[in-house]
Amino acid sequence: MEDIVNKLFKILLTLNATLLLVIVFLVQKTYTLEHFFKNCDIFVELPDWVSYITYFLIPVILTGISIKLSSFLGKDEFKEGEIICIEHANNSFLPSYLGYFFVALSINNWESLVFVYSVLFIFTYKSQALYFNPLFLLFGFEFYNIKTKKGTTVFLISRKQYRNPDEVIIKTSYRINNYTFIERG
Repeated sequence: MEDIVNKLFKILLTLNATLLLVIVFLVQKTYTLEHFFKNCDIFVELPDWVSYITYFLIPVILTGISIKLSSFLGKDEFKEGEIICIEHANNSFLPSYLGYFFVALSINNWESLVFVYSVLFIFTYKSQALYFNPLFLLFGFEFYNIKTKKGTTVFLISRKQYRNPDEVIIKTSYRINNYTFIERG
């Protein structure tokens, strides 16, 4: 059961991390809600920004759901003295993530979007050892690379502000995979 939960959680995290590509495409092509719901009077003559905020809220809400669902993942802990090095990782992943935006701006049609998004989704799902999603920042999370006494480097997603290795004492963290943990705090 835990394996199924991990796979579903990984799909949700991948979706959260890649949906912004679709949103940038929709905004760049000025596709509003009215375009998708032509027969629904609610969306007629809404300002475009309402559509764009709605699009943005979808991955934000899905990220919130994934945070809640993380409590179903396997549990782990980090004991006192176990961490020998900690490095803040917020800024190191952002340039890679911004690449999604530039790709989205160069997509010209729906067929290209579906193809590019599918390839990106598959590669992100298959290759992701770390789960960097900048939307976690909106929920107050920070990203850390930490090194244990045993020499293992892991990625920690946490709401806590860690400055040195001695502060990292976590009774309950949730294992996304063998190298990525989330501390919901």
